Amino acid sequence: MISPLLANTLLDQVDQELERRGHAFVRYADDCNVYVRSKRAGERVLAALRQQYAKLRLRINEEKSAVARVHTRKFLGYRFGRRSGTIYRGVAGSALEAFKHRIRHITRRNGGRSLTQVAKELGPYLRGWREYFRLADTPSVFAALDGWIHRRLRALQLKQWKRGRTTFRELRARGLPEWLATKGASHGRRWWWAAGLGALHTALPGRSFDALGVPRLTAVLSTH
Repeated sequence: MISPLLANTLLDQVDQELERRGHAFVRYADDCNVYVRSKRAGERVLAALRQQYAKLRLRINEEKSAVARVHTRKFLGYRFGRRSGTIYRGVAGSALEAFKHRIRHITRRNGGRSLTQVAKELGPYLRGWREYFRLADTPSVFAALDGWIHRRLRALQLKQWKRGRTTFRELRARGLPEWLATKGASHGRRWWWAAGLGALHTALPGRSFDALGVPRLTAVLSTH
C-alpha cells in the first residue's frame, strides 16, 4: 500500500496510457478498476498493466487482481450491478457487515448507557457513513438499515426498563391503550423480539430517535 499522493505521482503515466487507449477506468491511490467489453480484452489490459507497473518497479497484487464481471467486484466499499440495462452503485457486502458490526457495538445492551448517550455516539458515525455512501443507488438498503437500527434502539430501551411493570407504565405514558401496553410489556426479557412488536413501534416511532439526534440513512436520497 502506498499513499494516495505518492500513488498519483507514480501512476499518472499509467492513467495517461489507459486514457490513450480509450479505456474507462477509475483509480484511487493504488486501487484501480478498468472496464472493458470482454474477458479477452480484460486479459490484454491486465497484461499491459503488469508491464506498466514493472517499468515503475511496482508489482500488481495478484491476490486482489482479476479479470471478472463488474458485479462480482467491489471498489472502495462500493459494488456495481446492472438493472434494466443501467449500471448502478450499491454498498459492498463486506462494507455492510462492517457497518452492522459497528452499530451492534454502539447499541450493545450491556454498556450501562442511556439512550441519549447511545444516540450521541451513533450520530457522528451514521452521518460519516451516510456521506461516504451517498452515491449508492439502493434506497431500499438504507431504509432497511434505518429500521434495523431503530429496532436495536427499542430493544436497548426495553432492557433499560427491565421489568414488565415498568415497561407497561412507560408505554401507557406514551399514549398506548391498556391492552396494547399489556401486550408490549409481556416480553419476558425477550428484548429483540419485543422491539419488533407494533406496540413498541407506536410508543417509540422513528421520529422519537430523530429527536434524539440519530440521523437516518435514507436522508441520503435528498443529496444527489
